[in-house]
Amino acid sequence: MSLPHSFYERDTVAVARDLLGCLLIHQEDAGTTAGRIVEVEAYLQNDPAAHSYRGMTERNRAMFGPPGHAYVYRIYGLHTCVNVVTGAEGTGEAVLIRALEPVAGIDLMQARRGRDDPISLANGPGKLTEALGITIDLDGTSLSDGPLRVHAAVGRREEIVQTIRVGITKAADLPLRFYLKGNPYISRR
Repeated sequence: MSLPHSFYERDTVAVARDLLGCLLIHQEDAGTTAGRIVEVEAYLQNDPAAHSYRGMTERNRAMFGPPGHAYVYRIYGLHTCVNVVTGAEGTGEAVLIRALEPVAGIDLMQARRGRDDPISLANGPGKLTEALGITIDLDGTSLSDGPLRVHAAVGRREEIVQTIRVGITKAADLPLRFYLKGNPYISRR
């Protein structure tokens, strides 16, 4: 069952932690792909590393939109990254999905990524969007009733590690990266 928009209308750090173990599912004509969220990073309102830091633009508009929607953007002109919009509408906060543990549609993910090793299919923000077929066209779509959805965590609950974010230069020392301890599918140890 998809998480309701109210799940995202909370403190961004709390949402980031609670997303761990949830399923990110993309349903499309090519098939359904899904992965268990194992690593995330929070981006806050006055955060120099957040795309919203300098205010709303056409590119980051979805980040300011209603919580529970996707903020999808291009990075380096090649890859896309997917975030879930959090907090109150207009604040410009979101959680970047950094890594997934593939659970459904693995054959399709392997074909898209051109590799067989399940660990390397979605162990990075650009890799997971490629594996799941998440494109810029999904920017601003609802995560509760659109083709891209987040379902509640089921089953096991591992210990959460909180550490600094990776792959950024501004505010990189903020402990806003969270991952499931010991999970082999995270992007960086």
